[in-house]
Amino acid sequence: MILVPAIDIINGQCVRLTKGDYDTKKVYSESPVEVAKTFEGAGLTHLHVVDLDGARAKHIVNTKVLEAIATKTSLTIDFGGGIKSATDLQTAFDCGAAQVTLGSIAVDAPELVLKWLQKFGADKLILGADAKNRRIATHGWEQDSGLDVIEFVKEYSQKGFEHVLCTDVAKDGMLAGPSLELYYELLEKVKNISLIASGGVSSMDDLYQLEELGCTAAIIGKAIYEGKITLKALENYQLEQS
Repeated sequence: MILVPAIDIINGQCVRLTKGDYDTKKVYSESPVEVAKTFEGAGLTHLHVVDLDGARAKHIVNTKVLEAIATKTSLTIDFGGGIKSATDLQTAFDCGAAQVTLGSIAVDAPELVLKWLQKFGADKLILGADAKNRRIATHGWEQDSGLDVIEFVKEYSQKGFEHVLCTDVAKDGMLAGPSLELYYELLEKVKNISLIASGGVSSMDDLYQLEELGCTAAIIGKAIYEGKITLKALENYQLEQS
């Protein structure tokens, strides 16, 4: 299982929210690039970058931060937040994203997203399935689409999406463990998806449980920043896998 540390950006700073609530913002670093370099120094190979300003503004905002991380590290970056147009998507790739996560736009403009899937291929795009009470939440998790998360993922999987990033909003930033039951159900009911678990990871034990479930990657955010999981422990995990 790939370990993917997360950097969430507001005003160019590295922050974390609780349950996606912007009022709970806590700044951990003025320099996302330095944070990314620390992850790279611990032997981590991937990075999840979220443009929280973009998610709210409905267009990509923190391009300079993405570009700086991409040029100053060799991390494989997946980027999300505010991708609402072909221009946004191309900009993200041009600034160094290896993959782009499509969340709200997959609810608002499915035909457009399927065009992008044909153009860029399944390896470049990740379906963002952010669930609040099992329904897909959009626009910085502030809107309820009314769509069932399992059905949403199943439909897109049947249309060619392979990579799915699923966050249980209720777990995000709570350090109370990931949504194991939801991930189990997703993997059980939707075949042939590569599931990236996000939200709630608080210990190495959580990571081992996600690996056992069959998740291909796990995103780790606040647990690193709050010292619940050390970079050394993540480095050791990777060494065990190799």
